[in-house]
Amino acid sequence: MDEHRDKWRKFYEKALNRPHSKRTEQAVKLNMSSQKVAVDCGCGTGSDIEYLNSQGYLVHGFDLNPDSIAICRERFEGNSQVYLYESSFDRFNYPKSGAVIANASLFFVEKVHFQTTWKKITSCLEIGGVFVGDFMGKNDSWSSHYNQAITSLTKEDIAALFTNFDIIQLQERDEDGTTMLGESKHWHIYSVVAIKRA
Repeated sequence: MDEHRDKWRKFYEKALNRPHSKRTEQAVKLNMSSQKVAVDCGCGTGSDIEYLNSQGYLVHGFDLNPDSIAICRERFEGNSQVYLYESSFDRFNYPKSGAVIANASLFFVEKVHFQTTWKKITSCLEIGGVFVGDFMGKNDSWSSHYNQAITSLTKEDIAALFTNFDIIQLQERDEDGTTMLGESKHWHIYSVVAIKRA
């Protein structure tokens, strides 16, 4: 097993006990569309899927990492309201949705695919639907020193992505910290909650 995959496996082992994101709760509360369908982009071990499903959502979860999908298939075996896919952001076929969740995942989209991916995400959301997710800022140590392509954006870049949305929350984290595996890094993350208006 290569070192990169081994790191992800260790991450998933720790993430299995992690609760769903509070922003995922916001997506459910704020969704004013007629769709009780959600997409979890980069679904990891499925904590957000589990919450969305408990709220009566049909959930489509995808992740490029086969270990993630194997964990989720075991976790949601026999659940007809959860669909799982081993896929990248740019290849995924996004269904019409009332919520798109992209917690700590969108920055793994390669820059060359980012605009196309973003168009797919915004197109799948119904008016009144909610996007919640994270974008990587330019000061993040991973934006220039990571073992795969990362898309980092400025605050202005991010604002330009949401011209057809009402931004409910935009939080910036720009500080030294550690990863879930205890490695030191500088975090620069923008976390967004937004409702599609047109």
